[in-house]
Amino acid sequence: MLTIGGLAILVAILVGVKALQISAMIDQGKKFVPPPETVTSATVQADTWETALTAVGTLNAVQGVTVAAELAGKVVEITFEAGTRVQKGDILLRQDTSSEEAQLPGAIAQVNLSNINLERMNQLFSKQLISQADRDNAVAGAEQAQSQAENIRATIGKKTIRAPFSGQLGIRQVNLGQLLREGDPIVTLQSLDPIYVDFTLPQQQLSLVRQGLTVQVTSDALPGETLKGRITAINPLVDADTRSNKIEATVANRGNRLRPGMFVNVAVGLPARQTVLSIPATAVLYAPYGDSVFIIEDAGDKKGKVLRQQFVRLGVKRGDFVAATSGIKEGETVVSTGVFKLRNGQSVVVDNKLAPDFQKAPKPENN
Repeated sequence: MLTIGGLAILVAILVGVKALQISAMIDQGKKFVPPPETVTSATVQADTWETALTAVGTLNAVQGVTVAAELAGKVVEITFEAGTRVQKGDILLRQDTSSEEAQLPGAIAQVNLSNINLERMNQLFSKQLISQADRDNAVAGAEQAQSQAENIRATIGKKTIRAPFSGQLGIRQVNLGQLLREGDPIVTLQSLDPIYVDFTLPQQQLSLVRQGLTVQVTSDALPGETLKGRITAINPLVDADTRSNKIEATVANRGNRLRPGMFVNVAVGLPARQTVLSIPATAVLYAPYGDSVFIIEDAGDKKGKVLRQQFVRLGVKRGDFVAATSGIKEGETVVSTGVFKLRNGQSVVVDNKLAPDFQKAPKPENN
């Protein structure tokens, strides 16, 4: 009995000690304060930006066609090289015209005979030796013979394929000796300088644009370069499905580096300038329910700084910056990087030694 009682007392002592240890750990956890997070900061600044409307555009040739056979015939000569530049009127291809060339001398002889007969009839008619009907038949015969000869010449001309305008040829789609049917493609021809940029803007922005406004075009095909052009046409019809309007700008394309079918980014510069509150784009915590920033404030009675999460409404972007249209004030300090790991009310320490150099027109280094 004494042994069992001793064991019970020992177990009770151990449980009591353990309970005291756990209670002490809980109390210590409640009093624990995590160390402040080190952050970089940026000041909300008022700035004046050029107002611009942005869109994604598609490049189209000012003139672009697929040169095709107008009449059926066999290819007897190809006079162009794929990918070269040609001038308007240059001969690209000849089809077999031996049959028409054989018929042409006979048609010309018939024209000459008809003209001689008409001249004779005019002389007789002036002497009132023939009737008006006889003279009219002679006139009709001469015109019919002339028409037949011109028709043969036109057929020969249509079987000599020429460049309809100056431009750059594409890949050849015919071979020597091939029998072409009417409408069969021969080669593409594109006029690439200047080049059209087609894009759309919503109907709410149509009152802001007009012909002659400057546009800036950028493309991943020309990294780091900005091409300038002007709006040359605005479609008078608004698309009933999308409520948007098609706009066309013309851009210089020296060296033919831009090609039809490519997509580009378009910025339409507006005459008015806009005053905005700019913050680094990396200061924004993007979320489906709303975008927010973390404002750095004094902790009050406590030492140090704390964060206050503030929802904002964003506007246009310029390089590394984005405009905030509401939610913050000029002069406030926001966390500029690493906002995804922060929370409202968190203690922070500001250290801008490794803060990025934010720019409105950043140029990536070529490392």
